[in-house]
Amino acid sequence: MAQASSWKRAAAALAVCFLAATASAQTATRKVEPQRVSPSAWLVQGDAALGTSANRNFISNAGFVVTPAGVVVIDALGSPQLARELLEAIARITPQPVTHVVVTHYHADHIYGLQEFRGRGAKIVAHRAALEYIHSDTAATRLQASRAELGPWIDARTELVTPDQWLDGPGELVVGGTRLVLQPVGPAHTPEDLVVFLPGERVLFAGDLVFRGRIPFVGQADSRQWIAALDTLVKMDALVVVPGHGALSTSARADMELTRDYLAFLRQAMGAAARDMEPFEEAYARTDWSRFEKLPLFRAANRMNAYNTYLLMERQR
Repeated sequence: MAQASSWKRAAAALAVCFLAATASAQTATRKVEPQRVSPSAWLVQGDAALGTSANRNFISNAGFVVTPAGVVVIDALGSPQLARELLEAIARITPQPVTHVVVTHYHADHIYGLQEFRGRGAKIVAHRAALEYIHSDTAATRLQASRAELGPWIDARTELVTPDQWLDGPGELVVGGTRLVLQPVGPAHTPEDLVVFLPGERVLFAGDLVFRGRIPFVGQADSRQWIAALDTLVKMDALVVVPGHGALSTSARADMELTRDYLAFLRQAMGAAARDMEPFEEAYARTDWSRFEKLPLFRAANRMNAYNTYLLMERQR
């Protein structure tokens, strides 16, 4: 089991390397600018792109919740420099310190800023399922590759940070009288998927279970479990959803269903091919992708998503 999990992580890392190599340089640098999404909650939105030195690996979202006793951050962005800019932006909004950072999952674009928060005294919270990856050769290899691909933003000083607090099941975090629900929903996009719900304001921080306005990165994810996780999120009845990538969603059900429908389409198309023992290239060529082909990153990610789903469906048939 451990060897299989390690193989999946290694394949995912290689996929990310491949995607990064195909990315074109960005000419404009996006700023870390918080957007208010509710009385207490804020969003910082990254580029709808692949990570490059030009965009500073600012390709994912982060969120934070301001309370009377401190700030809870959700995800740490893709480099220490971005995390420093996020801390500066938070300081312009409130004098309260960052007390906690909740990690939705341990993908590079969400975690390489963690060391900056820990250096300011924040506690890092994540699901225990991330432990195997954190101490794996795959994680070390991915960090080494990022130093080469994403310098100077990722360099020899960039660390892979181990959490201070582990979750083994559902939990909550109460800071300054503000209650946040921490809900594990993996394995889905990753084994350690964790979402954060602010019930008093019906704000859901969904991590990479929800991609808005772009093709998801499926990697070695179990799409069947991912679809089930999205069904769980829909039942939480959020008013707004902060996705792991893309703009704020005020049509929570519709946007979650877009990700869900893409995954379901992959499973249907590639599942039929695997069942009929049709070669992947033939199945991919005959599939009608018109519903999704205009979404950002379709050309970069869709073939790999389809191939990984084809392999998954061969195992699940």
